[in-house]
Amino acid sequence: MASRLFDRLGALLRADAHGVVDALEERSLMLKQHLREAELELLQKRARVGALVEEEARLRDDHERRAKAVAALDEDVAMALSGGKEDLARFAVRRLLPEQRELQALAALIEDVASSREKLADRLAEQEEAFESLKQRARTHLAHAARSAESELGDLETGVADEEIELELLRRRGAMAGGTA
Repeated sequence: MASRLFDRLGALLRADAHGVVDALEERSLMLKQHLREAELELLQKRARVGALVEEEARLRDDHERRAKAVAALDEDVAMALSGGKEDLARFAVRRLLPEQRELQALAALIEDVASSREKLADRLAEQEEAFESLKQRARTHLAHAARSAESELGDLETGVADEEIELELLRRRGAMAGGTA
């Protein structure tokens, strides 16, 4: 009867230790998952910064093309006026004004995109720094949790084996039988 009690107690302790290890492993898995999700968010922000850089470059190219067109139309207006051709100057001004408005709108858009890119790049740099710090703390925590789990399991499993209990009980029964005879 005592043997079954010790067997059950040993099984209960091992189950409890395994439960603790399982809980630690579950927390470790959740921590690793959160790190992966944070890293994916950083990758998406990097891609967004890259897209803003490309958009800004495209807008600057378009701005440069339009600036050349505005300069050419401006020269046409000046040439028509110097030649006394009022009708031709009006025609060139009619084409020049919408181009100038578009050029101004492009300049404002370039400023907005550049500002957004800079803000996002700054935020990304801060978050990448925080992520590296978090990653280091997580590694430390995971290593500590693994050592704790190994230590706890080791203490319970190497403390007293079932066979040792059985042998001790046999010795005591033998001593009791020998001492009462």
